[in-house]
Amino acid sequence: MKPLFLYGTLRHAPLLACVSGDAALSPAAATLDGHAIVHALSPDGTVQTFPLITPCPGARADGLLIRPDAAARARLDSYERAFGYAPETRTVQSVDGLVEAAVYLPQPALWQGGQPWSLGGWVAAHGALTLETAAEVMALLPHTPPEAVMARYRMLEMRVASRTRARSDTAPASLRRRAQPGDVVIDQSAAPYARYFGVEEADLRFRRFNGAMSAQVKRAAFVMADAVTVLPYDPVRDCVMVVEQFRFGPLARGDLNPWSLEPIAGRIDPDETPEQALRRETREEAGLELGELLPVGGYYPSPGAVTEYLYSYVGLARLTADEEGIGGLESEAEDIRAHVIPFERLMALVDSGEVQNGPMLLSAHWLARHRDRLRKA
Repeated sequence: MKPLFLYGTLRHAPLLACVSGDAALSPAAATLDGHAIVHALSPDGTVQTFPLITPCPGARADGLLIRPDAAARARLDSYERAFGYAPETRTVQSVDGLVEAAVYLPQPALWQGGQPWSLGGWVAAHGALTLETAAEVMALLPHTPPEAVMARYRMLEMRVASRTRARSDTAPASLRRRAQPGDVVIDQSAAPYARYFGVEEADLRFRRFNGAMSAQVKRAAFVMADAVTVLPYDPVRDCVMVVEQFRFGPLARGDLNPWSLEPIAGRIDPDETPEQALRRETREEAGLELGELLPVGGYYPSPGAVTEYLYSYVGLARLTADEEGIGGLESEAEDIRAHVIPFERLMALVDSGEVQNGPMLLSAHWLARHRDRLRKA
């Protein structure tokens, strides 16, 4: 089988082993003359974390030459296809001289070339996240079309970042059971639906309160990434900003009014903290800059069947009628109306039932508890 010349993220040994399924490929140094390794850019100019290789007279692209067996090659091909890359033959310089090798190149016009790309910089900033996400990708590829994997990739990254945050949680247990290794045994798992969101199923057993293991049960979860919400509050004027937008969930339930009053909210990108995400979302949805952020709480809105974890905040801000208006990102088909209303009007909306959004109810009641302190400060 023709050798492969690797110039990008697959030069990272742990990622190569994960994707190929072979930890003993014995890569050798090689170069492709007349080419440079640069950041991939999407058609709108967004910089991607991964690279592409592009002709560049006088340049030299460093890489690795590997000779995978058929099984490893099939895994590598399927992984690259998910990103729109396919193997093409190029002549590379190896320690043994010139060699005809396959090189993964993108579909024409899929990506554009940007600034020079660094493997070391990528490993430091994105290596751990990409490695864990790659394991998710490889689990999907045997039964999921590459284009479906690509459509879900951003959510896979966010899901991995969510798991990382969950592992770093202190998991206090002063009243509830303190989980121990072996308390949950997963006998079999599956992902019957995987798009931007996903569904995961598991046949599992768990430790009962009497100490015995349960019988095997099947459980399913709607898989989502972590998100943030923030209720802007002006303690001087004693007013809040709420946003209004159409929501499909109430419509699908049969609600007579699918327009929802909510705090500002959004998903946490893989390279963000919750605080960075909510400041970004506030700028995108309302054009507003927040001051001090006050944590309301972190919680699962529906832990029986949904993986989503929310970080809710109240954010101090200067609010006037000038902050009202229509916002949101056109690229995400967002149509969001911001309202600046007195705090007492917010609580009246809560009492009347016009506010039906969980994070809004929690944030409103938190603010009612702390409002006097904030106004005095």
